[in-house]
Amino acid sequence: MTMLHRASQFSSLIILYAIFSLSSLMLISEGIEHIVGDSNGWELFTNYTNWTQGREFHVGDVLVFNYASDEHNVIQVNSTAYANCGRDNYTSIYTKGNDTISISEVGELWFICGVGDHCENGQKLNINVAP
Repeated sequence: MTMLHRASQFSSLIILYAIFSLSSLMLISEGIEHIVGDSNGWELFTNYTNWTQGREFHVGDVLVFNYASDEHNVIQVNSTAYANCGRDNYTSIYTKGNDTISISEVGELWFICGVGDHCENGQKLNINVAP
C-alpha cells in the first residue's frame, strides 16, 4: 500500500510539473504590446526613429497604432515604398484608428501613413524584428 501511495504522489508531482512548465511556456511566448509613438500615437511630427531606439521587437509582439481614422492610416509596405513613400505596392492597409498588428516574421517591417504628404513629413516607421 505504501508503494502505491508513493507512486500516486509521484504521478501527482509529474502532473503539477507539466502544468507549471506549460504555463511558463505560455507566459514566455506571449509578446509585448508596443504602443507606436507612445502617448503621441501615430501622428505627424513624431520621430519614430527615436521611438524605436532601445526597443526590441520580437515575433509574437504586437504593434498598436492609435490615430484619428479620418486623418491618418497605416500602410505596411516594402523597403522601396518606405524609402519613396510609395503607396501602390503595399502588403496591408489599416484604417480603423486603433489598429493592432501582430508581428509574425523575423526581419525588417516598414509602415507609412498614406494620407497626403504625411509620409514625406516623417510619419513612417521601420522596425527590425528578432526571433
